[in-house]
Amino acid sequence: MTDTLSGVGVLDKAVGILDALSAGPLSLADLTAATGLPRATAYRLASALEAHRFADRDSAGRFRLGPRIAELARGQAAGLPELAARSVVRLRDVTGESAQVYVRQGDERVCLASADRPSGLRDSVPVGAVLPLTAGSAAQVFLAWSAGADRARLLRGAAFTDRTVAGVRRRGWAESVGEREVGVASVSAPVTADDHVVAALSVSGPIDRLTRTPGRRFAAAVVAAAGDLGRQLTA
Repeated sequence: MTDTLSGVGVLDKAVGILDALSAGPLSLADLTAATGLPRATAYRLASALEAHRFADRDSAGRFRLGPRIAELARGQAAGLPELAARSVVRLRDVTGESAQVYVRQGDERVCLASADRPSGLRDSVPVGAVLPLTAGSAAQVFLAWSAGADRARLLRGAAFTDRTVAGVRRRGWAESVGEREVGVASVSAPVTADDHVVAALSVSGPIDRLTRTPGRRFAAAVVAAAGDLGRQLTA
């Protein structure tokens, strides 16, 4: 495999690994043979791609293409930012609370769209805000549908447990109370397109109004809105 196509050798090698994985899962030995890279180099670059979710591993430990590639392509092709902006306005109007759509970027989540409650005490999250994957209901959603090794790594510093995210995956929505910020509660659900979670849709506000069991009030509305956004992305 040449490493001079772009003049940036490490980038060309990483792209060569992705090209090899596009044919299907490969063991490290097979990946080394397919790319012509030294075993240590192939492992180092494949592991780096895995950390950024451009690669992951199957149950047999073989490297394969990761979810981030599909998320980027799907979100841009389907106009996720525009659809998300309309979705949060509708959800805010239905619930009377602030609504947000988050997308995952590495070990963080970024607010892609936001619509604030027009008056009174509210949780305001500006578009572009970067929040952790270790606290909050949207973080629970992303970890619930993350690969096992990725989930285990992030859970080590999380405000919630593996049991929490197992419950999120089982029921299809998450709630948090004072987890990310004191006095704030939220409910989130996954936005799914072609069987992949591409975003998390949330409502948030003061605990005094959402109560300490916000899912009882808002889970149905958030799940319905997330499902509608997912269907628009695949229409």
